[in-house]
Amino acid sequence: MTTTHAHDHGADLELSLDFVNTLEHCDTRSHAEFGHTHEALTSPDVALAFFQTHGVGHRDAIEGCADRIRGGPDAWLEKVRRVRAALREVWDAETEQRAVDPAAVETVNEVLRHRPAIQLTQGRDGLGVGHRHLSDPTDEALARLAEPLVQAIARGQTDRFRVCANDECRYAFIDESRTGRRRWCDMATCGNRAKVARHRARARAGEPGAVPN
Repeated sequence: MTTTHAHDHGADLELSLDFVNTLEHCDTRSHAEFGHTHEALTSPDVALAFFQTHGVGHRDAIEGCADRIRGGPDAWLEKVRRVRAALREVWDAETEQRAVDPAAVETVNEVLRHRPAIQLTQGRDGLGVGHRHLSDPTDEALARLAEPLVQAIARGQTDRFRVCANDECRYAFIDESRTGRRRWCDMATCGNRAKVARHRARARAGEPGAVPN
């Protein structure tokens, strides 16, 4: 049985990145710690809350899956993280202009099969566009998170894809700078960290104008 709705629960590319960046290699809110992995999706409840808070599905439908997910094995959360890892691999491959891991392509294509079906609707004011739910609400949520990234690739809009040049951070972001040459997720933290490291390297090498430790 399918259900028809005339409203939207779509995501944009920024939201796709919010999902990708739920696995961090530093605390990007404070940049106080580098070189450690921070997992934001620590439990099924946290992952479900992410879907609900960001509006990538009907709150009641997602909540209706909660008891089943909580009472089941860890496979559901592992799937969510696997989709996230696949999207991250696609982002990194586009940023680095290299071939993407075929397993990531397969994972993304599989999740896209759960997108709601778009259809025309007849209303009092004429035609509109709605959608039918055909899959598990959480699978649909993952599909909505994947779709903006896939659409950006389809439109050739990947030239502003970036990964922070700090190898201990590697936060994924969109370069919205005027010149399109932004390298750091945040200049005041990762950018400044790199600047200090360069100064120290020059000081060790005895270069003129270097700032010693």
